[in-house]
Amino acid sequence: MAKKGELKKNATKRSKQQRKYNSKPAQKKRRAQRNTARRRAEAEGKVRKGDGKDIDHKKKGKKNGKLDNSKKNLRVRSQKSNRADNRGTGGRPKKKGGKK
Repeated sequence: MAKKGELKKNATKRSKQQRKYNSKPAQKKRRAQRNTARRRAEAEGKVRKGDGKDIDHKKKGKKNGKLDNSKKNLRVRSQKSNRADNRGTGGRPKKKGGKK
């Protein structure tokens, strides 16, 4: 078994790429901000561990890489709908045309 910080012998190319990306300082900061938002929502009683809900940032903060953790920018959503909307990360593509 691989020790902490080491890769397994049979690690895939994708898992190596993902580990490299997740260890970047900017990505660590974004993950910390997401975790902070989740902990605050748990403290307020909006979500619980294992309830199938995600804390969604309405504005994703793509310009400077920071996420806005103010209450007005956060909402509780189901994992399914939140992860589908974040389509660049494995979700479904957005519908063309929009609402009529």
